[in-house]
Amino acid sequence: MTPTSSTQAVPAIFPVPRHIAMIMDGNGRWATQRFLPRVAGHVKGVEAVRGVVEACALRGVEFLTLFAFSSENWRRPVDEVSMLMRLFITALEREVAKMHANSIRLKVVGDLSRFDTNLQAMIAAAQRKTENNTRLTVTICANYGGRWDILQAVEKMLLANPGLVTPTEEQLAPHLALAYAPEPDLFIRTGGEERISNFLLWQLAYTELYFTDTYWPDFDAAALDLAIVSYQQRERRFGRTSEQLVEQKKAS
Repeated sequence: MTPTSSTQAVPAIFPVPRHIAMIMDGNGRWATQRFLPRVAGHVKGVEAVRGVVEACALRGVEFLTLFAFSSENWRRPVDEVSMLMRLFITALEREVAKMHANSIRLKVVGDLSRFDTNLQAMIAAAQRKTENNTRLTVTICANYGGRWDILQAVEKMLLANPGLVTPTEEQLAPHLALAYAPEPDLFIRTGGEERISNFLLWQLAYTELYFTDTYWPDFDAAALDLAIVSYQQRERRFGRTSEQLVEQKKAS
């Protein structure tokens, strides 16, 4: 069943976000500041992923979505792209068994056809191994772009509904890459940049945005808690007025 869109209905609000989406930015700059090669920042960044996954599981977050490699990242130097692919393979080899042991489900979304066939096979195997786990769903967005997501969803919707003239959100939503997850409650971007960079363009319509100067390799459980505290201080109106929220609280 596809979760309800926040533009169609007001979702339930909990003190801890059900779904956190993150852009993990700043690996290269973290390394450069330490006079290290950029690869050192990416390696350290993988360690940060492990810590944040553990922290989310402990705090009761149900979905964690990480922007690992955008469709625009192919523009980076060839050596760096090759290294990122190798790091992805290494991470799958080392982490999937641990995730499975902790009842964490792994999903990888994006246009995976451009990846090496060995990597594609590893991704498929990892998803099969963890598909019935329920504690936390970790989604890795790889060769992903928000515009790509909307376009591929439209194509699938039209194939499923020949002759469709006036599509609805309900018809499109099941074909989005993250159709299995509720829309993110909290978006976090590290590294000091304040933009969403073609990430989850459809899904972030009513997500609370949080930006931090902390580089991704330094982002830990304490930094996550700061983001969650910021989220808890937001007034999530979803088109309503503050007065309506007050009345709703009185009624409940």
